[in-house]
Amino acid sequence: MPFLLQLPDQYGLVLAAATSTFFVNTIHGIRTSKFRKASGVKYPNAYATAEHADKNNNAYLFNCAQRAHANFTENHTSFLGALLIAGLRYPFPAAILGGAWSVSRLVYLFGYTSSAGPGGRLAGSIGSSLSDVILKLTAAYTSIMFVLSK
Repeated sequence: MPFLLQLPDQYGLVLAAATSTFFVNTIHGIRTSKFRKASGVKYPNAYATAEHADKNNNAYLFNCAQRAHANFTENHTSFLGALLIAGLRYPFPAAILGGAWSVSRLVYLFGYTSSAGPGGRLAGSIGSSLSDVILKLTAAYTSIMFVLSK
């Protein structure tokens, strides 16, 4: 039995917000690679040792970039799910929240890998967390309304 899902007119904006996250991931990879090369940390090591990071600022920044990238990937999947579900009922607000999440993740990355170190991630963390929670609540509401056929 075929299943037909009719998407709202503005759902393309939701897809654009989702697509933006792929480029955010690429920027994370580029930034992490830059600091890996400058730090001298060789593959397959995921992080510089504490001793190396204490002596070499580039190694320290590599660890910050690596952790920022890991945090992005830890949150990316559930964010995308919430975005795509919330967008079924509220495409424009979901797209705005999705765009805010992407920008916040860049603020997180560049703050974390600045001279401020881990403390520099605060603004990006607040922005991405708020966007994420609102999207997840909206996705839950959207799901409930689908279950109730409303």
